[in-house]
Amino acid sequence: MFINNLLNDKHVTIIAEACDNHFGDIKIAKEMALLSKLSGADAVKFQHHIPDEEMLRDIPMSSNFTEPLYDFLQKYALSLDDHKELYNYCNSIGIEYLCTPFSYLAAKQINKIGVSAFKIGSGEMTDTPMLEKISNFGKPIIISTGMSTFDEIDRTYNLLSSNNLILMNCTSEYPPVYEDINLGVIGIMKERYPLAKIGHSDHTPDLYTAFAAAALGATVIEKHITLDKKLPGPDQSVSIDMHELKVLVDGIRKISLANGNKKQVNKNESEIRKWAHRSVVSITNIKKGEIITNNMIWSKRPGTGIPSWKMDQVSGKKALVDIPNNSLIKWNEIE
Repeated sequence: MFINNLLNDKHVTIIAEACDNHFGDIKIAKEMALLSKLSGADAVKFQHHIPDEEMLRDIPMSSNFTEPLYDFLQKYALSLDDHKELYNYCNSIGIEYLCTPFSYLAAKQINKIGVSAFKIGSGEMTDTPMLEKISNFGKPIIISTGMSTFDEIDRTYNLLSSNNLILMNCTSEYPPVYEDINLGVIGIMKERYPLAKIGHSDHTPDLYTAFAAAALGATVIEKHITLDKKLPGPDQSVSIDMHELKVLVDGIRKISLANGNKKQVNKNESEIRKWAHRSVVSITNIKKGEIITNNMIWSKRPGTGIPSWKMDQVSGKKALVDIPNNSLIKWNEIE
């Protein structure tokens, strides 16, 4: 069911990104999974870090880090046994377990656990050797495209487009300035990458751009979550709490329902149409035999008489009967 929804243009798949906001505590991770389920999210996503496989010890620090990333991950990354336990727990409560591997070894390990799809972060979007190996597992791949150019996305798309591929519009700032979000890129990506589904990974600290992305046709929305915004951590500034997640899910579900493209008279509009539209009415007493002129008629509700847009077809006609002031004019009353 999850994969069908993930690849379905009519369903917006909502991924609650737990990132490392659990600080390595399996109990907190499980609570995040449970509350994500209760909020209505389709999936909760964790990260599998093997620090020595994914990075050198000394790498530049981003401004949102209070300690070197290598040291943070050594202390707080979930173990493989933790991931196995979370996978089973998510299955038991009925929410999809997803995981981002940050190395090929991490990908092999979570593949053995049984993940149904791989989520790839923006940092690995250009790592085509690793992506090609992961694609050999034959599972859908969701790839964020933050801090990349179209030429770089083209290269990854051309490599993986034969797979079930989901490309996520993304801005890798923590948090981003709104001018850098560029939601219009979603439409461009839909045209440029027709064999891929297009989603949006949102790093803003609120809900507005995620709602807008859903309205613009993103079929997957990913949002960072935390149990408490007061907790420290590298993802704290881009995370929403669980109440906000529930609001996000509710809003996106409603946007999805409202996002059709038919213009028609809906069933529930028909009754309103009867009284809300306007008909041709007399605005003076019209005697039998009189020629009706423009100053004798105007438009008023309800819409059950001669439509007001046909007023020029009434003007110039002879009244066949006396027509009282302020009454609907009928076709059988004129010739």
